Amino acid sequence: MIDVSSIDELARRLAELVPAGISEAKADLTDNFRDTLRAGMRKLDLVTRDEFDVQRCVLLRTREKVEALEARVAQLEQLLQTQRH
Repeated sequence: MIDVSSIDELARRLAELVPAGISEAKADLTDNFRDTLRAGMRKLDLVTRDEFDVQRCVLLRTREKVEALEARVAQLEQLLQTQRH
């Protein structure tokens, strides 16, 4: 999940872009920006950094196993070829 303080900071920065003539609505705009950003983030299929790191480790282990199996198959194929000849 994205850091809530990052959303708050982005909402504040968006509100600062509002022209000075409507600065009295700045707090409402900040709240609306924040709510809109949070709603948009909830719609995305995001994972936490921890979940990402766990899956990355799983993928690395799987890749290592596949490479080891590929090497073993190559050895067995070579052994089979030498036995046929």
